[in-house]
Amino acid sequence: MAKTRDQIIADIEDHIGNNGDDFGSWYVGIAASPRERLFNDHNVKEKGDAWIFREATSSAVAREAENYFIDVKGTQGGGDYSSQSVYAYKIKPHTRE
Repeated sequence: MAKTRDQIIADIEDHIGNNGDDFGSWYVGIAASPRERLFNDHNVKEKGDAWIFREATSSAVAREAENYFIDVKGTQGGGDYSSQSVYAYKIKPHTRE
């Protein structure tokens, strides 16, 4: 189910809060295929690593949520401008930003 900017922000903030560390040790991006982006491109481990993704109501909403985390919370990030899914993962030595 697609979510609003505020719903996505709340979900990701809760997830980061439940998985420790500060926002600077997280990466937030947007992608058309978040699972592929997380597990193939970023080398996030599906089991054992902290990650989350949410589908936005539009690509503009996804970009707003991503920008909030990068500009306001200080996460690393980036993504495809036409994508509607927002994802986040905790940066580890084996992940690729």
